[in-house]
Amino acid sequence: MKHRLIPYFIATFLAVTLLPPVAVQAAPYAAVVMDARNGKIYHSRNADTRLHPASLTKMMTLYVAFQAIEKNEISLDSYVTVSRNAAAEPPSKLWLKRGQKIKLRYLIRAAAIKSANDAATAIGEAISGSEAAFAKRMTRTARAMGMARTTFKNAHGLTRSGHLSTARDMTILGRHMIYDYPQYYNLFSRRSADAKIRKVNNTNRRFLAAYKGADGIKTGYTRAAGFNLVASAERGGERIVATMFGGSSTAARNKRVAQLLDMGFDRAPSTAKLQRPSLPPYDQNKNENGGKTLRLVTAVKRSLRPKMRPFGEASAPEEPLLAALPDVQVQPDDILTAVQSATSGAVAVQVSASTYDPEMSTTAPRARPPQFSFVAAPVAEQETETVARRDSSGSRNWGINIGKFSSRYQAERVLLRMALAEMTTLDGAERKVKARASGYEALFTGLTQHSADLACRRLHAQEISCVLVDPS
Repeated sequence: MKHRLIPYFIATFLAVTLLPPVAVQAAPYAAVVMDARNGKIYHSRNADTRLHPASLTKMMTLYVAFQAIEKNEISLDSYVTVSRNAAAEPPSKLWLKRGQKIKLRYLIRAAAIKSANDAATAIGEAISGSEAAFAKRMTRTARAMGMARTTFKNAHGLTRSGHLSTARDMTILGRHMIYDYPQYYNLFSRRSADAKIRKVNNTNRRFLAAYKGADGIKTGYTRAAGFNLVASAERGGERIVATMFGGSSTAARNKRVAQLLDMGFDRAPSTAKLQRPSLPPYDQNKNENGGKTLRLVTAVKRSLRPKMRPFGEASAPEEPLLAALPDVQVQPDDILTAVQSATSGAVAVQVSASTYDPEMSTTAPRARPPQFSFVAAPVAEQETETVARRDSSGSRNWGINIGKFSSRYQAERVLLRMALAEMTTLDGAERKVKARASGYEALFTGLTQHSADLACRRLHAQEISCVLVDPS
């Protein structure tokens, strides 16, 4: 019997192998190269062709989430209850369970770094009540920032009829993400992060590791879209954003995007003036009740009055409690270490691994990001060296010096990282870099004596040296 089946299998094998190969249609290709500083386009190919954006969609999901956090619609520590709809999303996912409660900050990390579809859907439902309402808000926000040919139908980017965008529009969105929310942007450069349920790895980590100056921002893939990527890199004060749709593989996409970024750096002038994109107007959830007035059907039974303060009690405002810092370990490649000899205006600075989480910072006014509005909890007493006599007034003439560096870029980068790490104490501080004969000093200015002293004590607690600079 076995011998009789052999000719049959041979014939079947030959018939299958001799059939003409089925052609696999590649996803349409599109690309844009933009100077992020001023929005100038250096290269475009099919830039306005409407294509499937795949998980590039999550950039807008996160943008709207950051906007909602800034406007106090929701907070990073708000607990989100996972719906059946969110839990049922296909991979890539965080594997959330229906009814599970998880903080928004972990959903943001999962959506940005792992590109988790269930996390993206949960974010949208938490902010707008339903994914459909959130998708409409995403589209309105896109139109407001000039993404004229983009329509969103969901929060994750899986293929759906009418869910389309363009290479130009996604480049515009990437640029807005960089400049509108710089306090969150470094989230996209993290190789991994703790998403509470599990550690998640960045889907873009290969490109981030391979391309000099790359610091984000988002990958995307579906069969209909191909391999997509919006990437940004900064070199010597020049920043380029490149977008590609329709790659045939991760390796081919990364190679082509590297070529596009190289093209941008070759063509970009070193002296281009920074012109930030216009911030789109705040878009609240639209009234889904068709203009109907909702009336309260139950009577108010009592009015709660505030309790009177005891006579003679001090009227000074009470400091809010410290918001707990996130529990994610900073990766070694995210840590800057600069050791220089102390001079009259600077001291040695040592940045060691700590437990702050830069991408989960709170929001800041846009004019001079980041500006923060939290007050830190008291820390253990530690002596702080002062440069000169302290002033007992409450004027904002004080500052702190956190070190001297070999380049302006390094000093600015350390200042930004410290601002994100210690946002609770550097409220309203201005970052300044002063050129000296022996290097560049990194300073925070515009602080009160109390806040400067507190900031230094906080930095000392993290094994980071700091010097107070008084008004004189």
